[in-house]
Amino acid sequence: MSWYTIFTLALYFIVMLGIGLYAYRKATSDLSGYMLGGRSLPPSVAALSAGASDMSGWILMGLPGAMFVSGFSSSWIGLGLMLGALFNYLVVAPRLRVYTEVAGDALTVPDYFAKRFEDNSHVLRIVASTVIVIFFTLYTSSGLVAGGKLFESSFGLDYTTGIMVTGAVVVAYTLFGGFLAVSLTDFVQGCIMFVAIILVPVIAFTEFDSLTEMNQLIASTNPEFFNWFEGLTALAIISSMAWGLGYFGQPHIIVRFMALRSIKDMPAMRRIGMGWMVTALIGALATGYTGLAYVTKFNYPLNDAETIFLFFSNVLFHPLITGFLLAAILAAIMSTISSQLLVSSSSLTDDFYKLFIKKDASDTQLVFVGRICVLTVAIVAGALALDRNSTILSLVSNAWAGFGAAFGPLVIFSLYWKKMSKNAAIAGMVSGAVTVLIWIYAPIQINGASLGSYVYEIVPGFIVSSLTIWAVSKYAPEQNKDVLAKFDEVETSFK
Repeated sequence: MSWYTIFTLALYFIVMLGIGLYAYRKATSDLSGYMLGGRSLPPSVAALSAGASDMSGWILMGLPGAMFVSGFSSSWIGLGLMLGALFNYLVVAPRLRVYTEVAGDALTVPDYFAKRFEDNSHVLRIVASTVIVIFFTLYTSSGLVAGGKLFESSFGLDYTTGIMVTGAVVVAYTLFGGFLAVSLTDFVQGCIMFVAIILVPVIAFTEFDSLTEMNQLIASTNPEFFNWFEGLTALAIISSMAWGLGYFGQPHIIVRFMALRSIKDMPAMRRIGMGWMVTALIGALATGYTGLAYVTKFNYPLNDAETIFLFFSNVLFHPLITGFLLAAILAAIMSTISSQLLVSSSSLTDDFYKLFIKKDASDTQLVFVGRICVLTVAIVAGALALDRNSTILSLVSNAWAGFGAAFGPLVIFSLYWKKMSKNAAIAGMVSGAVTVLIWIYAPIQINGASLGSYVYEIVPGFIVSSLTIWAVSKYAPEQNKDVLAKFDEVETSFK
């Protein structure tokens, strides 16, 4: 590896750690500051933090690879995600920002659920927190595996060493800097990803005489590349678009809405966030598009389509720029890991330790416990990541659907339907998660094919959860008058 590349990557790591130190000195003196940045994020930081923690390595490797192999028919998932993110900004973001503050200054998603429904039994909080900790530990493991493989394939380091380097840097700035560090590093990482995803396809395009030449090369390799419906049924298109439903229930994304400094900043956050996302999606698809034309024209062998971004990084650019582009992939991986670590730590601290172990713990003690929880979750995730072939990763690939079905309907109903009850919240969350698990793992087949091969599991999970919430609330109503009275006081801000 060139020393230019090593220098760029070293500089990237130094910047991340420097941001963590800044955040440590700036805003971690109390629990609200550590877990939610004191609800003081400007719209630009909140928007790019949400985007970077959402997309992960998928935007730089997964989507370009899908475009490379399948052509325009792979765009449906991106379109579904774009629409889902837009509706998340319009439907969930404003109310969640205000209602979590009104409902006893809720600092975590489970904390909001418990205070919204006045759950003195703590069942709702415990179930939600358990789901978050389990799935996010597995998610974090997946990110560490990606980091390990990136260091192994691109930097020539041992796989285990790659895991340790990735984990050590992320844990350092997350553990000390808390939510502010995670958000600020996500902002920087989002900027790096944004530049990289534009730079690569633009430079690759300059290798061709015209767009017509590219299209002819692609058509000679894959005649169906430009067919939006190639090999897709109506259910397949619905399944791809349904990925957008997952946004309503992703704790590491919606917590950014809770941390925004003011609801007045929400339109600016939405414009920045959606602008970033649309550009990133187009850039990712363009990378796969130009990639197929490039390897066809110059007859390069490419064994793994998902490495097309890495391929371009090495063949088109000076080693200094290559280091920057590799840093973009690390940024995508690390931004998601840090968000998942912090959300898991927040649930363990606020929803378990403070609730069951030491109710009168001071903010200083809780911040310390939060840091210990960050380290603990990282160690467990790292241990799981040591087995790169672990079947855990197949479960992680379905966690988006699990969160979307378990939390998505619950979040929306809790913000808009006053008649929703605590029992309905519990039943909806459990039924959504169980439906997803049944859809994935039950030995049920139709014409020899699994249920998941017909429709993405988030679709039945979201429907079952919504119907369960409606039915239980209708036939076993329960009013949360104290909280709803506070909600009524701020309702005019949404009209």
